[in-house]
Amino acid sequence: MKLPRCLSSDDLARALGSCGYQVTRRTGSHLRLTSAQQGEHHITIPRHDSLRVGTISAIVRDVAEHHGMTKQELIIRLFP
Repeated sequence: MKLPRCLSSDDLARALGSCGYQVTRRTGSHLRLTSAQQGEHHITIPRHDSLRVGTISAIVRDVAEHHGMTKQELIIRLFP
């Protein structure tokens, strides 16, 4: 499955909510999300209407590594 091409930062933050991430800070042009599942983990998402595919890919890869799953497994879970 491919990553979505038109995804805003708010849409990605909402999708990551299913993995236990919550917005903990909104500073300037970035969102900071934190998860307490399997140890504390923080990710930063730039606040844009349309995120670049490389940015989405890097965030998904980081979250997948933290949760001990492959990138494809996480993509299927986040974007059914």
